[in-house]
Amino acid sequence: MKFARGNIRGYDDDRMVLLFSMMDDGREVPCAVSAAAMDELERVPRTPAARREEQFARLRDRIEACASRKFEAGEFEGTPPGIIVRGIDFRS
Repeated sequence: MKFARGNIRGYDDDRMVLLFSMMDDGREVPCAVSAAAMDELERVPRTPAARREEQFARLRDRIEACASRKFEAGEFEGTPPGIIVRGIDFRS
């Protein structure tokens, strides 16, 4: 089964990441994308925290494609292990 779209969990202001999930054969994989990465993708200086989910929705396809590449490469981070997308991940 292909790594598939999951749920949006919301913006974590303390960590400055938007939390979301992807699905792997029915198993939910926690993921996050940094606020800096989203701003870099849109070439904006800083999006307000209240608009992060809206920003994620606009960029979702690109962010999830990057998360899928990291998943296939086994690039897990954190506890529990998940996928974290940063600005540098979009340069490859």
